[in-house]
This record gives sequence, C-alpha cells and structure tokens, in this order.
Amino acid sequence: MTTIKDSWKNKGYIDEPIPEGIDLATAIRQMCKEKNAVILAHYYTEGALQDVADFVGDSLALAQKAAATDADIILMCGVHFMAETDKILCPDKRVLIPDLNATCSLAESCPADEFAAFVKAHPGHKVISYVNTSAATKAVTDVVVTSSNARQIVESFPKDQPLIFGPDRNLGSYINSITGRDMLLWNGACHVHERFSVEKLVDLKKQYPTAKVLVHPECKGPIVKLADVVGSTAALLKFAIHSDCDTFLVVTESGILHEMQKQAPDKTFIPVPPDDSTCGCNECNFMRLITLAKVYNTLRYEWPEVQVDPEVAKAAIRPIERMLDISKQLGL
Repeated sequence: MTTIKDSWKNKGYIDEPIPEGIDLATAIRQMCKEKNAVILAHYYTEGALQDVADFVGDSLALAQKAAATDADIILMCGVHFMAETDKILCPDKRVLIPDLNATCSLAESCPADEFAAFVKAHPGHKVISYVNTSAATKAVTDVVVTSSNARQIVESFPKDQPLIFGPDRNLGSYINSITGRDMLLWNGACHVHERFSVEKLVDLKKQYPTAKVLVHPECKGPIVKLADVVGSTAALLKFAIHSDCDTFLVVTESGILHEMQKQAPDKTFIPVPPDDSTCGCNECNFMRLITLAKVYNTLRYEWPEVQVDPEVAKAAIRPIERMLDISKQLGL
C-alpha cells in the first residue's frame, strides 16, 4: 500500500490539499497540544510562521530551547542544519522539518569531506565552526559558534592558539578584526548576506540621515564598515527595541522585520535591498520554502522527519555542547 510519505518522499515535503475553510493557525496549535509538539521558528521565516510558533529566536536561542524542551516532537521552522542540531541534542525526540529542501547556502559551501581535509592539512589548529554547517562538518570541529557568541568563544582560546574558522569568511574576518586574531578562514559565505548593495545602502543613508544602520556580521566588509551596530539577529533586535532612535536601516534577512515591528510598533524599519533587486527586501529562498500549509501537513502526518547518523551525532554533539556550556558560563 502506498502511503503519503511514499507518495511525496521525492519532493521532500507533503503537498497534500488543505481542507477547505480550515484556520491553519488554530489547527496547528490544536495538533501541537494533542501531539505534545513544540514549534521553533527562526527570525528569518515568514511572519505567519513566527506567530504560530511556541518560540522564535536566532540559532543560539533555538538550540538552547531545543536542549531544554520536554516535548515529544520538535518541529523546526528554519533550515535543515537547525533541525539536525535539534536531533543531535534530542536524539530520543522526533524532529520534523516542513521541507527537506530547506538547506542553507552557507552550510552547502562547506562540504564535510573537503573541510576535514582542510583541517588535516593544518595540524595544531583548533577548529571553530559556525552553527550554519552540516552535522558531518560539526563532527570535525572543536567548538561550534553562532553570531551571538562567536567573539566570546574565539576569545576563550589562548591568544597563541592557532585557529581555523569555518565556513563564513565574512564573519571570520569580522571576528579577526575585532579580536586581533589571525584565524585561518574557510572560504564560504551566505547567499543572502553576500548580496547586499553598498550603493543602495549609501542611498538609503542619504534619504534617512538620522537612521541607525543595523548589520549582520555575515555581510561583506564594506557593508560592515557602514554599520552603526553589528550583531546577530537577536542583538540587532534588542538594540532596535531599546534604542532612542526611531528609524533603522536593516541589513540582514528581511524576516527579522516582523519581530522588530512587533516589538517596536512605533518605529520604522527599512530593509536594505540586494544588488540584483528593485524591491526593498532580501529574502532567503530556503527559509521561504517553509510555509504554514507545510507545517500543517508535517504535523498531521509527522513527516518529513530528520535523522542524523548515530556516529556522526556522537562526534557532533561535543562541540555543540561545548558552545552551550561556554554560552551559559558567559551569560549569553
């Protein structure tokens, strides 16, 4: 007998028609209650997903939340490496993602076998990997970092300790510049943060001369130099909420504007566009694969489910747990 899972496994998601007249958000919350499921959503997902989630956050906060949950099912509204991290931290829980095709350009830029060869070619180096990597890449890593804690974790190593940082060359270069380190950088990048336009940002600064420029450290150096604040999505959100300024030029994935506007409704948030766009947005096409309809079907059929090879998970959990331990010690 052919099952729903068999029918749609090659697509990587369930494209089952939604019953007419159903309120998706209400139905999703009801299924969460019935199945003891928790929905975690990244700031870069669309607003409707953030509104239906139990918790919305950046990569560090999502990992911390997954490690602490008592739910039987974790549904990740984000990209694949985030769901892998949840599965590694919670091997006894079912981890679902609404579309297996929701990968990450940064993770894809760092194939595990090539990275392992790079590490082997540089003996004596400790390896720091950005969380935006596959489980297999994390398995050859000493400690994982996010943009929220990268500086602090890098500085936790002795100054004379040679370091490899992968895969984001922009974040690694930024951390080198503010710490005085000379980490060896893997040549990877995020397709969203690579696309921001210096010219369009300069034009917007002229239009809004009192606006603060909020920049994610995955952006290129020339963009970072124009920033008033450089930080993770969570850090940029916090600054925007508490700042006396009322207008902000936001240089990161535009999904964060939903939470910014929600938390600071009287302020103005202007997304900086990419080079190749006439619109005022810069979206991650992988994050946009996750939709409310797919979340509904994923919970309904409890598929697609993310699995991680036990041996890979055994090696990958150590650098993730080290990150969480250091972050806890530093109060992050």
